[in-house]
Amino acid sequence: MKKIDAIEKKIFELSHLMATLAGWRVTGKTVSFTNGCFDILHEGHIFSLSQAAKEADYLIVGVNSDASTKRLKGNDRPINNEKSRAMVLASLMIIDAVIIFEEDTPLQLISTILPDVLVKGGDYTIDQIVGAKEVMAHGGRVVINPIVQGFSTTGIVEKIRRLG
Repeated sequence: MKKIDAIEKKIFELSHLMATLAGWRVTGKTVSFTNGCFDILHEGHIFSLSQAAKEADYLIVGVNSDASTKRLKGNDRPINNEKSRAMVLASLMIIDAVIIFEEDTPLQLISTILPDVLVKGGDYTIDQIVGAKEVMAHGGRVVINPIVQGFSTTGIVEKIRRLG
């Protein structure tokens, strides 16, 4: 029998995440962090999350809140609310913790967590990645994963609109 309640236990408030993180670190485990809106999960997301999971013992995923997603993506987004997006991510076995953040960028969250590895997908340079400076100053590293071409939430939404 599957433990469905285990999914919800992977969605954290910051104070509980910090306590859990301290426990992981006491045992010498490493932590990677990535973030995004993850509005409609697709193959590109799975690739990026899988790559992030390979970088450390534990993977924490920061999810933009509904208000943050709306500010970043426009009034028609998010398609799925923050609780739904967090639940879908928490159901993935490669993800150990999910946390929703309100700001437009995860800088405050990254500065608090200080992951061993900050992972971002895309055509960024380290100078463009929010939190990179803070992670590297703390002895961590930054990994930039390639984008899987042909997959985007915006593209999926546009396709659905054309079908309707």
